[in-house]
Amino acid sequence: EDNERVRFLADDERTRLLIACRESRWPRLYLLVLLALTTGARKGELMGLRWGDIDLSRSIAYVRRTKNGEPKVLPLLPAVTDELEKFSDKCQPGALLFASPRNPDKPYAVDASSWPTTLKAAKIRNFRFHDLRHSCASYLAQAGASLLEIGEVLGHRQPSVTKRYAHLTVQNKAKLVGRVLGDIR
Repeated sequence: EDNERVRFLADDERTRLLIACRESRWPRLYLLVLLALTTGARKGELMGLRWGDIDLSRSIAYVRRTKNGEPKVLPLLPAVTDELEKFSDKCQPGALLFASPRNPDKPYAVDASSWPTTLKAAKIRNFRFHDLRHSCASYLAQAGASLLEIGEVLGHRQPSVTKRYAHLTVQNKAKLVGRVLGDIR
């Protein structure tokens, strides 16, 4: 099946999106998007996180079960732990990080509310929440990470799957070709 989609955030789009997330009516949208961009985790994995899954002292989050049925550990960058600390004093270990305000046992319905409004405010088109996962993988590829490393971050079993997520920009391709082949005359 040919369902490959090449869509990740350009630098200016990422900046606009993060600004719009900070201004969202839902106070945890910035945290959710930051987690998605910096861990490459799936939306379902993030929405299922509970405060007991977060270890701020070690800067990690435990995903109990991924799409492929295995647990994984997400490294948390300082910006993410700083943001988590803003909310941590109000939550019990069993509580969802991204709970619905109406039903704390269910995740917040981000796609039905905050996400579309935020994309519109950021002037970003043709972008799904899942594309944040592609963005993470693409940023890693652009920084020189190998497919094996990117696959490990995303939790892929097959390099062919990782290849679908990791994209280089034209500028990155030009740098690579210049670095490797620049002396050919």
